[in-house]
This record gives sequence, C-alpha cells and structure tokens, in this order.
Amino acid sequence: MSIPNFDEKLVKYAQLITKVGVNIQPQQVVILYISVSQQKLAHLIVEEAYKLGAGKVIVKWSDSFNTRQFLTNAPEEFLTNIPDYQKAEAQYIAEHKAARISVISDDPNALGGVEASRIGAYQKALGKANLPVRKATQNNDLSWTVVAAAGQEWAQKVFPDLSPKESVDRLWEEIFKTCHLNEGDDPVAVWQAHDQKLRSKAEWLNQEQFSALHYTAPTADFTVGLPENHIWEAAGSLNSDGVEFMANMPTEEVFTAADCHRIDGYICSTKPLSYAGSVLEGMRFEFKDGQIIKATAEKGQAVLDHLLTIPGAKSLGEVSLVPDPSPISQSGITFFNTLFDENASDHLALGSAYPTNVQGGTKMDDKTLMEHGLNVSETHVDFMVGSAQMNIDGIKKDGTIIPVFRNGDWV
Repeated sequence: MSIPNFDEKLVKYAQLITKVGVNIQPQQVVILYISVSQQKLAHLIVEEAYKLGAGKVIVKWSDSFNTRQFLTNAPEEFLTNIPDYQKAEAQYIAEHKAARISVISDDPNALGGVEASRIGAYQKALGKANLPVRKATQNNDLSWTVVAAAGQEWAQKVFPDLSPKESVDRLWEEIFKTCHLNEGDDPVAVWQAHDQKLRSKAEWLNQEQFSALHYTAPTADFTVGLPENHIWEAAGSLNSDGVEFMANMPTEEVFTAADCHRIDGYICSTKPLSYAGSVLEGMRFEFKDGQIIKATAEKGQAVLDHLLTIPGAKSLGEVSLVPDPSPISQSGITFFNTLFDENASDHLALGSAYPTNVQGGTKMDDKTLMEHGLNVSETHVDFMVGSAQMNIDGIKKDGTIIPVFRNGDWV
C-alpha cells in the first residue's frame, strides 16, 4: 500500500465499524460476513470486537470464485434446497440478536454470464431460508451495518485506467474519505455530527407527513404514496434494546416506506445496479396502482425479469432522498456498488419495507403491514433514480404542494 499511514487508518476503520457501525455491547454475539481476500481487515474487526467485550465473533468467509462455480455447476436441487444447518443458523442469529457486519468488496459483476434462472432460483430459496434474519434486521431487532473494503476486481471496475495496485489504493482512499476517516482525530465524533445533520432533515419530513411525493425529471413522472403515520429515518437507528447503530457506512440518505398501494407513473434508473453478481443498466419501470406493469433494462433484462418473479418484488418498499451535492455524487465516481451509489442519488427499493418506517410497525404481522401500505417481500433491492435535474414535491392530504427538492437538492 502506498497510502500514507494505511495501517493506522485501517485500525481506525475497524474501530469505527465496531463502535459506531454496530456498537458492540458486552457479551454480544457478532457475525462478520467478509471475503477471504480481506483477511487483514477481518482480523482487525475481530480484535476490536473482543476489545469492546463481544462474547463470540463468528466469521463467515465468502469467496466469489466458489460461489460462481457452485451456481454454474451444482445440480438444480442444490440451488433450491437450502441445508437445514443454514436455516438453523439464521434462526440462531435472529434469536440471539447477533450484531451483523457485512463487508462488501467483491467484483460487482462476479456472476456475469451465469444463467439468470439459476441465480434467481438460488436467490429465492436463500431468501426464504434467511427470513428470520431478514425480519430481525428490518425490524431493527438487532444491530447491523454494511461497509466496504477495496477488492482488486471491484477497484479495476471503478478505476479501469489505473494499474491494479493504483486502483486498489484509490478505492481505499475513497472508502476512507466517504466514511469521514480523514476528518480530524476522532471519527466517532465526526459521525455523530453527520448523523445529527441528517436527522434534522428527517425531523422536518416527519412534521410535514406528506401523503405522497411527486418526482419530475427527464427520467421520471412518478408519484409514490406514503403511508399514514410514516416515519422518516436518517443515518442512525436504535435496535430493540435501545442501542444506537449505523446501518450503512457511508450514508447520506433519509428514508421511509412507500405506500405499496399508491404508486403510479414511470421512473428510470440513473446509475448502474449491481445485483446478484451482475450489473444492470438503463432500467425503466412503469407503475399503476402500486404495481410494476412494465420493466425494461438496457443491460441485464434476464436478471431483472427473475428478480421480479420474487413475491412482492413488483412493488416498492423504500423511498430514499439523497441530495445530488452529496460528497459521493460530487466525486463523479460510479462505484458499481449500491452502498456507495445509493448515497450519491435518490433511490427506491423493490420489495420489502422496513416496519420501523411506520408507527407501531415492528409489532405488526405481515397482513397488518400490508393493510398499512408497507410492502412485504423476501427481497429488498435498491436502485438509483436521482440526478441534478430531479425535482420532488411533497403533496399534503389536502392537496397542498410543498417543494422538497429542486435540481437535485433540498429546497
């Protein structure tokens, strides 16, 4: 590494992930999902977790080569029948409210060329097996965070004009910068201030309680309803034990649930989407009465088609606002990674809503959530729709229109 003080910054990063990301508590079980290529960061996270008093740190190593070989060659029944031990593990994580740390670093197109139907079948089966974890995560019953590390193939995708070594260094620099590690000696204090800034936007939106948002741009003429008593959230969240955590690092968004019964018009993606090991580009969605009636993609149509076969995937679960002047957007970099690209752009999510985004939602069953307008699904896939040309209006129950975004920024 040619980055000055790289080892010192990596230690600070591990501390930020464990202290602010999931805010590890004494005796807590911690689950770390990370690539085999990121052993150095993994060891630092494990070390810092135990310093904070973790009871047990379980590392779940991943390897995109193995995953590709499995999806390409395994018999069909192994794609659709998830072993009982994996289902038991999902139940264990949910019951023990394990802190979940997910580190993204792999090639965004690692599964490119693998038959879309096989990927879709596996994703659908895995979604059902991991349902206890998904519900616990979406309810904020447990603490969770998604962060990034610079993988070689990903770095070359983002910076194709640089040498392999230079691209990895540059990606690490961007990760450190967007996670505010270069701002002063106390990244924790910097994150607390950043969290408060985003909370102020969420508080204003919660006071307004818009009935719907109307998006207009060259890529959109789109109206999405918002549930009654919806709640906008910002960077920080509280788990069911009242412990604060940071679900995404970096983050620039405020978000809430869509009313899945009231969505109409068309909207296009404005950045590539990395999903299930493939890159989808140029997506366009048409909605009527809350459901997608037509979906096209310039690249990745087959993968998109299979995604939309998952129950609930033809409606929206999340509405998120991100100003175009955000640091990630202004970097001009397309990261081909939702964690970063969604924080450069307004985005929406196909699939499930977060029950925390409506009053009393965490105590509702699936049927009651749907009655309140919150979509229920086994998937949740964000796609980016914002731009410097995006205007968004809030529509009150009485029809009053209040500008929220003009030219991609907060009014």
